Amino acid sequence: MTDTRLFGTDGVRGTAGVYPLDHETVARLGAALVRAMRTGSGASTARPLRFIVGRDTRESGEWIERELGRGVHAEGAAITTAGVIPTPAIAYVTRAMAFDAGIVISASHNPFQDNGIKVFSGRGEKFTEETERQVEAIIADRSWQVPPVVELPPVDRTDVVDAYIAHARLALPDPERLGRFKLAVDAANGATTTVAPRLFRDLGYDVTLIGDAPDGRNINLDCGSTHPERLGALVREGRFRMGVAFDGDGDRAIFVDHTGRIVDGDAVMLLASRHMKAQGRLNGSAVVATVMSNIGLEIGLRESGIDLVRCPVGDKYVMEEMVKRHISIGGEQSGHIIFSEHLFTGDGIATALTVMRVMADTGRELADLASQLVTYPQVLVNVRVREKRDLRGVPAIAAAMDRVEQQLAGQGRLLVRYSGTEPLLRVMIEGRDQHEIQGWAREIADSVKQHLG
Repeated sequence: MTDTRLFGTDGVRGTAGVYPLDHETVARLGAALVRAMRTGSGASTARPLRFIVGRDTRESGEWIERELGRGVHAEGAAITTAGVIPTPAIAYVTRAMAFDAGIVISASHNPFQDNGIKVFSGRGEKFTEETERQVEAIIADRSWQVPPVVELPPVDRTDVVDAYIAHARLALPDPERLGRFKLAVDAANGATTTVAPRLFRDLGYDVTLIGDAPDGRNINLDCGSTHPERLGALVREGRFRMGVAFDGDGDRAIFVDHTGRIVDGDAVMLLASRHMKAQGRLNGSAVVATVMSNIGLEIGLRESGIDLVRCPVGDKYVMEEMVKRHISIGGEQSGHIIFSEHLFTGDGIATALTVMRVMADTGRELADLASQLVTYPQVLVNVRVREKRDLRGVPAIAAAMDRVEQQLAGQGRLLVRYSGTEPLLRVMIEGRDQHEIQGWAREIADSVKQHLG
């Protein structure tokens, strides 16, 4: 049976030009989005649906936009392009300008050969899995085709940068309190090159940019949030107060303090949530993070009377928990942070401004604020298995896991899960002592090898 799944944890991803990002499938996706939304809204006789699309700097972005436009137009909907612009800008203007949906063409932090398509609802939230399954079913139905067009109707263009910048600036009231802030920015040769330089300079800051010369192929290449080492050296040698590195589509940010030390999403969630709680702005007195966040975040939050809600990896799962529980902050160690009072998607620019707001409100430097997070040592052991049985159904393995959890006693974390793609069991332990947790990981791994290997 042919697999009809197209959407993963962050939209449709793949190599540009290869299924599911070949020309015809992209056009069918555009048409299927219109069909699904028309069915869901009962809008078949109402006004034409309106879409807005933005992209990052990859060379494949323009033709993917054209093919999406072909499919959208074929179904009688209108599409407006914002050109190169960060993902959160599309999420914001989709809602603020009353578009029915927003589409982003980007593969985030991946290399230029890859690309992707993710969709936001009219509320500025990522499509639900239910809607994604509906779109996939429509695409899989081969009884219809996107008609070829000799000449594609022109796509309307609009400039939404001004609206997005005005909204983003709300994350930092009274920016002048920081004085002539010396800031280094790595724009990853990606989408934030159209926003970050202007925004930070308009705030009156002394900004130095790297990763700001996109050529279609250098997005994320040895730069940006996945390669912050160059930014760290620049900050340290140039005596900057702080550095921030965005990813290719601008929905995440990794920081560098004035010493050149990297500050990740866990540290940002801890310092921001503590500050927001002190100001009475932390809904639910809780933070949502994925299973990959360090136990140090959980312990640091607990010390401040803040709960940690864990969810699977993927920002859409973070968002779902935040919406369900009415929580203000959620995110990932990778720097993908969601502030619900701002947007229901990650926004690297807003994250940077939020960190600067905490610095302005407290009078403390980032190095001091980030030191609140005590990162615990981590051990990861992969064990090859012949079958993926329920571990709790194997008494010896269950007993080994129970012994380790008793030893951790709330000061560490055990995460045991099967790989989704390989015959492997992954044993991850975090705790105070590296030697101890290595021994505990071996104990569980040996039991697994004996009974399942």
